[in-house]
Amino acid sequence: MNETLTGLYEVVKQRKEHFEEGSYTCYLFDKGLDKILKKCGEECSEMIIAAKNNDKEELSNEMCDLIYHMMVLMVEQGVALSDIAAILEQRRQKIGNLKTFHVSDHNT
Repeated sequence: MNETLTGLYEVVKQRKEHFEEGSYTCYLFDKGLDKILKKCGEECSEMIIAAKNNDKEELSNEMCDLIYHMMVLMVEQGVALSDIAAILEQRRQKIGNLKTFHVSDHNT
């Protein structure tokens, strides 16, 4: 996994384990899951708007905000970065393979 992402994830984990005054990450953990989910939703919406506005710099910044908040969510929910890396690696191995989609008969 990328060194930057791994480093950020470790900082987020440390903030959960050891409260640090003035830390935004600690603030999110203190407010709980609802606040973390709200921030993930906000950042996702802001990312979509930046993409729609075709603003690459703003899009990059909003993607970073979303990734950070997703990492807070991961730590809050006990999802390891290595778990995500393993799933992404499995998906990378499947690139080029078309999935067969289930077709429903809506008349029954």
